[in-house]
Amino acid sequence: MLLTSLGGRLVRLVLLLFAVAVASFALMAASPVDPVNAYVGADIAAIGPEQRAQIAERWGLNDPPLERFFDWLGNVATGDLGRSATFNAPVTQVIGETFRASLALMAVAWLLSGILGFALGVLAGVRRGRLADRVVTWWAYVLASAPTFWVGLLLLYVFSVAWGVTPLCCAVPVGTLAGDVTLLERLHHLLLPALTLSVIGVAPVVLHTRQAVVEALAADHVAFARAQGESSLGVVVHRVLRNAVAPALLLQFASLGELFGGSILAEQVFSYPGLGAATTAAALAQDVPLLLGIALFTTVFVFVGNQLGDLVHSRLDPRVRIRPSGRRHRAAPAPDGPPVAGTVPTEAR
Repeated sequence: MLLTSLGGRLVRLVLLLFAVAVASFALMAASPVDPVNAYVGADIAAIGPEQRAQIAERWGLNDPPLERFFDWLGNVATGDLGRSATFNAPVTQVIGETFRASLALMAVAWLLSGILGFALGVLAGVRRGRLADRVVTWWAYVLASAPTFWVGLLLLYVFSVAWGVTPLCCAVPVGTLAGDVTLLERLHHLLLPALTLSVIGVAPVVLHTRQAVVEALAADHVAFARAQGESSLGVVVHRVLRNAVAPALLLQFASLGELFGGSILAEQVFSYPGLGAATTAAALAQDVPLLLGIALFTTVFVFVGNQLGDLVHSRLDPRVRIRPSGRRHRAAPAPDGPPVAGTVPTEAR
């Protein structure tokens, strides 16, 4: 059973990677931007036809697109993603080095958005229709429609320009070697970009958690617990939180793709040298090998996050089962509903 489920997931991942590779390469081939002009930049006027032809030959741009695609796909199958023209280094090395910087940023933002969003969602659901619910819901809707770069610029102006409590840019102090930077200094530079990402990611968690709490409070077993004299705090802690945390975690793992997309904009606003900044640099320079490598890496990253979310959801919610194909389904309830504490099932009578 486990091997069948794992095999199904791997097959789906391979098919997904192939589809992403085809779509990404087709978009790169159809781009109106000349890769040679983008690679040379402002010095394009000083480049003669012979030098231009040598650059095109060096990066294999003279071959037909279909031939270039299959050559690249064959190299990917052996683990070679090519060489980045922007960074003059192997694509795997560039992704590994930049992702380490982005991982700390995304991990902090992911934890902050999950914890804060779940807490506010529970508060809004418990206080449904009251002032706290209206304030939290309004705030979540505003954040859901706010662009990441706008929130980043606003926080940058308030905390860095107006108050001067956070750095203006970068992952380490300007002019300081990376080996000489302390952990506290790294966290100081990480705080504002992570806050930007977490503020944007809070909104969907708040809204979904609030709805899950409202549905849980309307359930029959909650009404029965209240009738037995259980306090409101006891009802929330023992009967509501578990029903609310499962969909919140599923949504949190499913938001890894949005988190990565937001990190691209946040890293540009704060000049943070992570994978998002490398993606922007590769796009501006039409660095096809690096862009394709980042597309494949992001696909694996998001796919693994979704699968982890499914597994965690199935563990927290016993009604959810994972089929061998990897898809989730909810087990059908018994005809008479769940047994109530203190009663004897019909089969045992």
